[in-house]
Amino acid sequence: MTISYRRNLPRIHPSGAIFFVTFRLAGSLPVEVIERLREEFKEEERRLSDCFSGAALRSERYKIQKKFFGRYDKWLDHMAHGPTWLRQAEIAQLVMDEIRRLDGSHYDLLAGCIMPNHVHLLVDVERFDDANHDKTGHPSVLSQALHLLKGRTARYANQKLGRSGKFWQDESYDHVVRDEAELERIFWYIVNNPVKAGLVSNWQDWPYTYVAQA
Repeated sequence: MTISYRRNLPRIHPSGAIFFVTFRLAGSLPVEVIERLREEFKEEERRLSDCFSGAALRSERYKIQKKFFGRYDKWLDHMAHGPTWLRQAEIAQLVMDEIRRLDGSHYDLLAGCIMPNHVHLLVDVERFDDANHDKTGHPSVLSQALHLLKGRTARYANQKLGRSGKFWQDESYDHVVRDEAELERIFWYIVNNPVKAGLVSNWQDWPYTYVAQA
């Protein structure tokens, strides 16, 4: 993985082990919305299976996965349902501190953004992965990193909030970055998320956005 600069932002060249990861607070989306989106996604998949096969099917399936992820994220950006604990500076900072603490030991952190109810990360795990993969096909090192990150931050955040119970939603979204064009698109998606959600007018004004330095 190499990083060069263009317009004061890192130009990152994919190594083959860069992942876009999103995880969210427990209860941050209405159950009925999740179920409706899942059913619509399954219906789209069935339609694609009837029309495509092989590489064409994989390509079309990727397109609808991207579309439905965007719809989930748009719901999260509305912040109209569930907790927004990450809006609190103390909670957001402890999450960012833990994300940064794992940088260099479990992944190379390329970019990240903490939103009021979810988190986006762009990480490179190549130099931490011995090519042993778990049964889901995801690098075990990424699964371990997310387990540590979510477990520790949930414990610390609950202590500060004076609460108990689930802090993060169990499932997370992770997607392998396929090429440089996709990497650039995802990078800008992450850093511009606070702007898109109406939290700031310039991405650089958001205090919980991280961009790796060259």
